[in-house]
Amino acid sequence: MSGSKMYELVKIGWDKLVGEIIKLEGDTASIQCYEDTSGLTFGDPILRTGNPLSVELGPGILETIFDGIQRPLKEIAEKSNSVFVPRGIDLPCLDQKKEWDFTPNKSLKVGDLVGGGDELGTVNENSLFRNHMIMADPKTAGRVVEVYDAGNYTVAQPICTIEDLNGK
Repeated sequence: MSGSKMYELVKIGWDKLVGEIIKLEGDTASIQCYEDTSGLTFGDPILRTGNPLSVELGPGILETIFDGIQRPLKEIAEKSNSVFVPRGIDLPCLDQKKEWDFTPNKSLKVGDLVGGGDELGTVNENSLFRNHMIMADPKTAGRVVEVYDAGNYTVAQPICTIEDLNGK
């Protein structure tokens, strides 16, 4: 586990169970597994992701029911044909195909400097939550190159192009 980091998300065993590094001592890591560990044995593979355990935020989060590690329970039930969550199931947290009616931030213009958390626009999520703010990624720092027009977009489609400080 050399090079691992505290709180890094890992996939455990052949079923790729979700876990998190909770203690590091030299090359040894203690891992909290968030799924049933029956069947795991000494020497099973551990896949490091390099990312912390985190959740995905975006349109659709308020109309979905998740388990404790943000797996969508309705989609799991449909895929597995069972009320039980299968070990190692890996589905996207948010619906990747549903299109949302995006309205760009009227004050955002080409050439503006933006940083993490700046508002890029809004989406009408449902009748209770009409202005779901779409924000720049927390690690964003750069200049707006293009703001996309209002329209329907999935959570995976870009709605703004930002050039970082290195010109990328």
